[in-house]
Amino acid sequence: MVAWFAGLFYLVRLFVYHTEAYDRAETERKILCRQYHIMEDRLHRIICQPAFILTWVFGLAMIVYNGMEWFSENYWLHLKIFLVLMLSVYHLYNKKIIEQLKNQKVVMSSFQFRLYNEVPTLFLLSIVLLAVFKNLIKFGYIFGSVLLMGLVLFLFAKYYKTIRSKSTNHRN
Repeated sequence: MVAWFAGLFYLVRLFVYHTEAYDRAETERKILCRQYHIMEDRLHRIICQPAFILTWVFGLAMIVYNGMEWFSENYWLHLKIFLVLMLSVYHLYNKKIIEQLKNQKVVMSSFQFRLYNEVPTLFLLSIVLLAVFKNLIKFGYIFGSVLLMGLVLFLFAKYYKTIRSKSTNHRN
């Protein structure tokens, strides 16, 4: 699971750099885009995909090992599986983005990719809180905390974008 999350965080960061490479001069852009595609493809294929599969295999094996009665009694686990399923959709969509960027289709701006890169953070926070606290806290508290965290991350990203654009303007 840790390898899967690490791969997802780095993969989308590569999308940011790949998108920013489109603003470079033609020769530099060709070299950078080709290199970013190689890095994205290898990261997804060699790290993210196997970690994704192993996360599901070990998660399902845990349910089989503990039994269906255990699974049916632990409602937090149902929500956790739903969140992992949604994270899997995110993972599979990243493969589509790799192909789109390879074909020079810019699907998001670098700022939008920076925001998109925070999605796994929200999943990670939710999944870990569910695993640690299990049935001790209500889902509403977890959901509210995750939404608040998402808002904080969004505000931080906007602030960072403002600072970055100011420093770029001062250099010119």
